[in-house]
This record gives sequence, structure tokens and C-alpha cells, in this order.
Amino acid sequence: MADGGSNGAAAAPQINLATLQRVTQELSSDEFQGRAPATPGEELTVAALIREFQRAGLQPGNNGSWTQDVPLVEIGATNNPGLTVTGGAQPMTFNYRTDMVAASYRAQPRVAFDNSDIVFVGYGINAPERGWNDYEGVDVRGKTVIILVNDPDWQSQTTTGTFNGRAMTYYGRWTYKYEEAARQGAAAALIVHDTAPASYGWMTVENSWTGPQLYMDDGRGGADQTAANGWLTNEAARRLLSAAGHDLDALTRRAQQPGFRAVPLNLRASMTIENSIRRQASKNVIGILPGRTRPDEHVLYTAHWDHLGICTESGEDRICNGAVDNASGTAALVALAEAHVRAGAPERSLVFLAVTAEESGLLGSAYYAANPVFPLARTVGGINIDGLQLAGVSRDFIAIGAGKSELDQYLQRAIGPRNLTLVPEPSPEAGYYYRSDHFSLAKQGVPMLYAEGGENLVNGGPAAGAAWAADYRANRYHGINDEYDPNWDWSGAVRDLEIYFDIANALANTTAWPNWLEGDEFRAIRDRTASERR
Repeated sequence: MADGGSNGAAAAPQINLATLQRVTQELSSDEFQGRAPATPGEELTVAALIREFQRAGLQPGNNGSWTQDVPLVEIGATNNPGLTVTGGAQPMTFNYRTDMVAASYRAQPRVAFDNSDIVFVGYGINAPERGWNDYEGVDVRGKTVIILVNDPDWQSQTTTGTFNGRAMTYYGRWTYKYEEAARQGAAAALIVHDTAPASYGWMTVENSWTGPQLYMDDGRGGADQTAANGWLTNEAARRLLSAAGHDLDALTRRAQQPGFRAVPLNLRASMTIENSIRRQASKNVIGILPGRTRPDEHVLYTAHWDHLGICTESGEDRICNGAVDNASGTAALVALAEAHVRAGAPERSLVFLAVTAEESGLLGSAYYAANPVFPLARTVGGINIDGLQLAGVSRDFIAIGAGKSELDQYLQRAIGPRNLTLVPEPSPEAGYYYRSDHFSLAKQGVPMLYAEGGENLVNGGPAAGAAWAADYRANRYHGINDEYDPNWDWSGAVRDLEIYFDIANALANTTAWPNWLEGDEFRAIRDRTASERR
């Protein structure tokens, strides 16, 4: 078991606020065009990060290079791929953007499905270890499946139950639902949007799913994927189900019960997507502070540099600048690098990994996890930063996915002297543990921490913190209003980075190898790789 480590000989962290503000403002400026991968915005971003890592005193992290190529394929619909549904009293048309969004994961110029039988498959989950299979007794090969977002028990007031109650599991994530639909042989998978269980509004879906989409270039052209994946607005889903003689609320209640069976709707779906296809390598940016005595053992900091780019078709402001998400987190890598270099190299090496294409499905971190520059068996653990808390200093601290690994001990040791209370995450139903880059490393066995200042603000208390978070989600998250604000209160962000510094410093100066707790889903792979450290 990990012993929590020591703080080694490094000096107290000195986080440079001016660096945080300067880098955040630069990366989120209109000049960077929203930092979409494989665009001129990427070129500017990568150049800026290399410059900042050099200035901070890091060394190139990939065998003398600052970057790691990540092969991507950009697939963009050149038409407006609306959905046509027949079999009801009259044909129905669902319009792109206003009623639905869809994209194809297949790198083909034209993708179509015609008269595909539509089946409602509840939450679209096949989890034998939990005794749940929404696909049992139904063959959906070549069919269009309608799927509910989140898990069946997301409305629970507790975090216990078949699917952890209010706390979303990976089965609740849209990424899983498309993966399972493809494994089942479906022609198309459409998720019903609902703001509460999704944890974001339709604006977020529309901005994220329209325009060119990036996928990992697997060399197979996505041949094993569905022809189309997408979302229906709640109102559009109600109209579609009503045409089949069903009520969405009633079907949802049925889908939340054990033993649910899929419901054929006796309707047929058709869609054609005309695609443009472009293959291009994006880049992860990697800097390293070599360790003094054990440089072949590594502690990671991760943050994603990318955002959505140009995300609306019209209007004076069309750029999704991504200032909080995640220019601020990327700036944090630079500020932390400066602080560690000033403090002096620890025993183990510190790696600063700015990854690409997080917004496209954690692609940059997934590629690194599959093709690590530094062996994952000799990667001690890490900290992921996905947006800083810019509402001021809080009295509490939140660990997303707390109770999974021995890194919790390091977090407790770092926040204890600061008299902070570790509290449960306020929105476990949002599934944040499965929505950022730490998840890619965790799936490969590397203990990763994702933690941040909480909502109980020194100035204003829980109500002020919750209001700030709610306003961000409703009005700025993945929208054109996530822009740099000179009135932000950075005091909480600086305090949080000091905590991250202390944790990373402790990890880099101990001889311990933190593990996942017994029974955790990632424990087995970490145990299997332990022999590779010798």
C-alpha cells in the first residue's frame, strides 16, 4: 500500500499568477480560433506550448522532440443529414440541428441506411456482471436503436444501486452507448437528449456534434462502427415515439426496471450522410523535468489543449474560445512546470502532457495510453486538470471518483494542513470521472487523480459556488461565451495548483507505487504490470 509519501526537499510551491493569466488569455484569444485540432489554431497552440515549456525550463519529452503525432481522421457531413421516419400515419422528417444531430464514424464519402427498423432499447446497456442486458432477446443488426442517456437509476438520491445510483457509471456515457450499439451490429444509434441526466443542454450537443468530427485513424476506416451516431432532442423523440403509439415517459419508467426488454416500434428510419474526409496527424505536447535519482520512474500532469474551434455557422462571434475549458488547465501545466523547476527536480521525473482531441472523445490521451512515451508500468500516477475553479477560494475540495485509488491518501495529506474538507462530488450523475483524459490512463492501470476546489466559497458559501457552476454549465460550457474574463477570481485556482504541486511532489519523492483499491475496476491491470518495474 502507498504510504502517502513525503514532500522531499522541494521548496513550498510558488504558483505564478501572471503566467496563469497570460497563457489562459493567449490560448483563448480569437487569434487561436478555438484551438480545434488539425487547424491553424492547433499550429499556434502547439508552438505556444513548446515556447512556454522551454521558458519554464522543461526538456523535450519525446526522445528529443516536444511532440507526439496522433493520427486522426476528420469526417465532416457536407449535407444536412436529416432523419426520415416512415411507418406511422404519415412520413416524418427530423431536421438537422433543430431536431437532431448525427455523424458517421466511418471514413466513407457516402454513408446511408434505408428503411432501417427502429427499436427502443432503453438505456442501451449490456452489463452481465450487473445482471442487466437491454439487448437480450432482440436482434438489432441493421436496425436503428433509440437509447436513453445516463443509467437506469440516475434519479436515485443515493450512490448505491445496480448502477451506483445517482453516480453515473461508464454505462451511462454516450461513448459507451455508441460502442455497444456497434458491437450489437446496429445501423444507427440515436440518444434521447434530456438536460438533467445528460448534465448539459441541447446547445452543448449541437455545438459539439455539428461540423467536422475527429476520430482516431485506426487504419480500418471505422468499418466496425455504426453508419450513424447522433442525438434526438427530447421533443423530437416524443414525436417519434408517439407516432409508434408510445409515450417517452412510460417507456423510460419501463426501461428503469430490471428485466426490461427492447421495444420494436414498427417504424423505419432513413438517412444519408455525404462526407468530406481528411487525414492529418494532430499533436500531443510533452515536456519533462528529469528526476535526480530515479529518472526512469514518472509522475504525470495532464491537461487537454484543444477546444471546439469555429462552432456556429453565422453571427458576429462564431468562435468557441474555450477559456475555462481548457485554456486555463493548459496554462496550469505551464505554471506548475515553472514552480517545479524553481523548486528543483525531485527524485522521480515529472512529465507535463498537453493532449489533443479531448473534446472529440479523449483521443489524444487514448493514443498516448496505447503508445506511451514512458512505460505505463513505470508511471507512478498522475493528476489531470480540466478547467480551473475561477470563482474564488473554497472551504472544501472535491475528488471526482473518490474512493478508487490510494492517491486519495496523497490528496488528504495535501489538503489537511489547509483545513479543507473533502466532500463528495456535487453532480455524480454527470459522470465526470469518465469525461476527461485521466480516464484514458486509468483504463490502462495508471492511478490518476481528478480533483478540484469545491463550491463552498469563502465569499458567498455553497449558494455562490453552486450558482457560478450552474451559470457556467448553462451559458458558457461548449459555447461562444467561454471567453477570458479579466474579472475572474484566481485565488482559488492558485490554491488548487499549490495542492496539485504538493501531491505530485510527494509522488515524485516517495518509493511507493500507489495502486487502485481492492475491487476497483482498474486494479487487475495495475497488478499485472507490477513485475515490469523490476
